[in-house]
Order: sequence, then C-alpha cells, then structure tokens
Amino acid sequence: MKLLVTGGAGFIGSAFVRLVIAETAWHVVNLDKLTYAGNLENLASIASNDGYRFVHGDICDAALVDSVVADERPDVIVHFAAESHVDRSILSPEPVVQTNFRGTFTLLEAARKHAIGRFVHVSTDEVYGSLARPLEATEEFPLNPSSPYSASKAGSDLLARSYFVTYRLPVVITRASNNYGPCQFPEKLIPLMIANAFEDRSLPVYGDGMQVRDWLYVDDHCHGILAVLEKGRDGEIYNIGGNRSLPNLEVVHQVLALTGKPESLIQYVTDRPGHDRRYALSSEKLMRETSWRPVMDFETGLARTIEWYRANGAWVAHVRSGEYRTYYETNYTNR
Repeated sequence: MKLLVTGGAGFIGSAFVRLVIAETAWHVVNLDKLTYAGNLENLASIASNDGYRFVHGDICDAALVDSVVADERPDVIVHFAAESHVDRSILSPEPVVQTNFRGTFTLLEAARKHAIGRFVHVSTDEVYGSLARPLEATEEFPLNPSSPYSASKAGSDLLARSYFVTYRLPVVITRASNNYGPCQFPEKLIPLMIANAFEDRSLPVYGDGMQVRDWLYVDDHCHGILAVLEKGRDGEIYNIGGNRSLPNLEVVHQVLALTGKPESLIQYVTDRPGHDRRYALSSEKLMRETSWRPVMDFETGLARTIEWYRANGAWVAHVRSGEYRTYYETNYTNR
C-alpha cells in the first residue's frame, strides 16, 4: 500500500511517517511545504529508505497536488498539514484559514478526482471548545471553536465530512487531544517550558495557569491514526485522547522538577484572548471499534521528552533561531 502524507515533516506527521516505515511494508510519499515548523531533520533516520519519498510543496497549490496524486496514485491520503498554533492564529489569522481550509479543499478535490481509497483527515479536540466539568466530548458533541485556528479546523472537518455525504469520498476524521513528545517545535507548552528551563529563562504561564488539557504522547496518537486508517469506518469521526487531564501549571511544575530548575522561573503573563478553560474528550468509540489504547503514562512520557531535548540541544538551537525569536518577542514580551 502507498500513503500520501501531508505535513510529514512536522511534529506529529514525522512521527507518523517514522512509525509507518518502521512497522509496515507500506510506501510513504511526504508532501510538505517546510514552513517554520516543518523540519526534515525529524526524518533523517528514514530519509534514504526505499519506501519513502519527499516532495516539497504547498497543499494549496492545486496543480502540484493534482500532479502528485496523479503520479503517485496513493491508496490513502493522511492529511496532517496545517497551521496549528493558536497564538500564531491570533496574531495573524489569514494563514490558518488559507492552509487549514483552502488546503484541505484542494486535497479533497484531488482525492475525489482520482478516486482515492481512503482520506484520513487529522483534526483536534479544540473544535469542541471549552467544556465544563465533568463533561467529555464524544464525537457527536456540537462544534464550538474559540480561536481562528480551531475555527479553521472545525470548518475543514465539516468540509471533509461533506465530501463523504455528497460525493461518497471515503473520508475518516480524527480529533486528538494535546500531543507532546520528541521533535515538537518549542512554541507549544511542553517543549517551550523545557527549552526555557534548560536556558534558565522565565517560563511564561498564561493567566492563572489552571487551563486543563488532556495529554497524549505522540506515538500513541500515531498508533491511533493507524488504527483508524486500518479499521475505521468511512464517514465516521474518532476521538483520540490520552486519558490524562492536567492543569497547565501542574505540567510546568513537573517540567521544573524533572529539569532540576527552581519554581521562581515561572512568570505569569496576561492570558491570551479567547483562551479555552478546559478540553476533555472521550476515546471510547475508537477503543471499542479498534482495540486501540494509549500506552504511555504522562510521567514517563514527559521524562522521555525532556531527555530527548536534553540530548538534542543542536536541534533546539536550530529551530529556535531566526523567525522563532521574532515570534517569541511579539507574543510574550509585552504580556
């Protein structure tokens, strides 16, 4: 089988590509624009594998996407490519609308034209919005996005589902909780806190830090996507959660404890606009239909993640140079 993976040089996409190459005999074509968060270093271990090919390109480029799909004839498209950071979407909303909605449309059209056998659309629990305790979102929960990012993902989810209903394109949608693990760009909470702690820099915590997130180790997420690809039903949505909800501040405390840094590094900053208070989702449907389960407990996963960043200082220094510094100053300094 051949997979076309979009955004396969990003954090989750690259973990999925490495998993597929390591655990299957499938071929993978990776289409990635290589924006600030795309990094081919994440795929160095499999770059020369005969079952892997990289194509540099933008999913919004309809001619390119059509050409790649026509030439490669993939059995499955697994669509990760997205502008995925809420803070950046608040600073500049246009890229998330363009990539996340328009790019998804371009891929769906190519999949429809070339009769692709399965289209796996990778989304997020953020489309459900903030939930009061003790609610957990099932796949039937109404969409209630709060940020330009989550709204663009909710829109692309609805568009993908419409292609199943209208054209019978075999679309499956996944919605995952907060991912963490090696190779994550240090703008998201966990890698940002780890990188700053190693440098004895302040750890910026939004508001009171009591925003609750469910944490999912990236390899568990990728196994969940693989389970959906193989066993999921066309037209269905599957939540993928880690079953470990924690306030952001508790995560920061754990990072400081594991890095041996003082809690005096915590710096409370003005909360971001529209910050959702609590995400929570149920993965019962996926577990029931595919037997998938998350296997990495949070404490072990966080320790492994910290050790990876400790051992890969050159990678961190590389991705934090240039544009990252400008973004960091814009987003945090004035808070």
